[in-house]
This record gives sequence, C-alpha cells and structure tokens, in this order.
Amino acid sequence: MNKKVATITLNPAYDLIGLVENIKTGEVNLIQTAGLYPAGKGINVGKILKTLGINVTVGGFLGKENQSTFQKHFAELGIVNRFQVVEGRTRTNVKLTEQNGLVTDFNFSGFSVSKEEWQRFAKDSIQWLSEFSMVCVSGSLPEGVELDDFTEWMQRLRETCMCVVFDSSREALTAGLKALPWMVKPNRRELEIWAGRPLPTFEDIITAAHQLRATEISHVVVSLGEEGAILVNSAGIWLAKPPHCEIVSTVGAGDAMVGGLIYGLMMGQDSEHTLRLATAVSAMTVSQSNIGSIDRQQLARLMAKVELTALTPYPSKNNNKKRTS
Repeated sequence: MNKKVATITLNPAYDLIGLVENIKTGEVNLIQTAGLYPAGKGINVGKILKTLGINVTVGGFLGKENQSTFQKHFAELGIVNRFQVVEGRTRTNVKLTEQNGLVTDFNFSGFSVSKEEWQRFAKDSIQWLSEFSMVCVSGSLPEGVELDDFTEWMQRLRETCMCVVFDSSREALTAGLKALPWMVKPNRRELEIWAGRPLPTFEDIITAAHQLRATEISHVVVSLGEEGAILVNSAGIWLAKPPHCEIVSTVGAGDAMVGGLIYGLMMGQDSEHTLRLATAVSAMTVSQSNIGSIDRQQLARLMAKVELTALTPYPSKNNNKKRTS
C-alpha cells in the first residue's frame, strides 16, 4: 500500500474555539478565545496524518468568499489541495469547552452546493481519487447535496478504492453506510441512532458493531469519549482506555483517532497496536486547543499507558485479557 491518503470534507468550517468556566444560558458569558482554525473532520484527519509523515491530499468544497485562510493553511502544511470552490461562504462553528470538559457546539450555516456543482465534484473526484489506496470521507453534508446522490457517489468511490474510511453522523451516516465502507468510526450516540435502540453496555455496543460488520464492513471502531474505544473486526474485539490527560478541549479528538487508525493500518500494524496508537493520538489531542501537533516521544509514553483489553466475545470479569505495554 502506498503511503499517501486522501481525505474528503464536503462541509468544512472555521472552528472558533473558546474556553469558559461554565455556560450560563440567558446571560453574558465571557469567553477565553483559544483560536480560530480552518477545520472540518476530514481536514483534521489530514493534519494528523501529515504530522505523522503521510502524504496527504484533501478535497471537498470551499466557499469562494472566505477560502483564502484554508488555501494558505494547506500550503503551509504541505498538503495537496483538491478542493472545489463554490459560491458563498464556508460556515463557522463555535465550540465552547467548559471547565468540566463538556463541549457545546454552535454550528452556523454556510454555502449551498448546486446540482451542477455536485455533479462536477462527483465526476472529477472519482477520477483523481482512483490514485489512492485509502480514502477518508468525514463530516456532514452541505446544504444542497441530496442523500441519494451522496450514497451513489460513495458506492462509486468504494468500487474505485478498496479502503474507504467513513466518519459521519445523522442522515449522512445512514446514507454513507449503504455503500459498505471498509472502516467506520461512529461514536456511541451515532451507533445508537443507526441501531435504533439504546446501547448502555459494552455488550450492547459490540452486538451493534457485529450487526454493522454483517453488512460487509470490515472494521468498526466505536469511540466512547473518556471510556476509550472499541474495535471490532475479523481478528477480534478490543477495548482501549486512554491514560489520564489534562483536558483543554475535546474538539477534534474523534478525528485524531481516525487519523491514528489510518496511520496504523497504512503502516501494516496489527489491530492492537493500531488501536493503542489511535487512542494515544486522541488523548494527546484533548490536551491541546488545536488538532495536529504531535510530539513523538510524548506519543510513545501515552501509548505505553493505554490500557488495552481483548474481549472474547464480550467484556466480563473472567473473560478479559489486559495488556498495558
């Protein structure tokens, strides 16, 4: 497998990150500004991969009116830019992190993609994405993109690229899953929505993950916040619990995990090492205000502190095998 990956972000955003002791609704809140960053789930994944030494190409849509910071950012990072520019403005998302680590999002509207613009993207992207052996599609859909059109594009992408990694939510998640991507990373709530029922226990989560795998999805990774993540594939089931970290912001933690998963798999690592790495990258991210800064020595220390448990077939006191190194 070549060491380059493409990430697709159809609905990117400028992330305005703020820190606040606690949000008081109906009152004036004084916010400490942590930064304003060109972002979006696939872009965040790309930044993690670039920092880890992978050649990254990014694509999707950008609003014409405020594209310059994105374009400059990609150039500074040395990331190949294949974004299609459309009329309008790329949206702004305000993400406020309270002292207890709770993040509240205010996601504003942005550009709308016309039928013609989507058709152009669908045609062009399938052509240039054929150069990649791994493609990550992340995030929500912009206004104007029909769910059926997105499913059709995902199916064409899956025929072109063997390894499609998918991370989305709500209707876009359901639409993308119909294309049977190679790996998916829902969080617990997203998996509950797909399954149509609450998943309060690890056993419930694993059962739903197996149901996803039964549709011919090879890898299912369920992120669980501070509880860690569960990986289910043909080789087994693992639970990874992150080490304790000082939380600055949880923004981008899931994207960092996707980046770590892709990196481990691209480097030919086994499932256990890959999940340990992805969990450590995610843990490192929550201690920062912006995603994408990775210290290799710190990463190695965090990896050694990840508690990895092999689950066979479900977690129980007498049927687990823990590995901490």
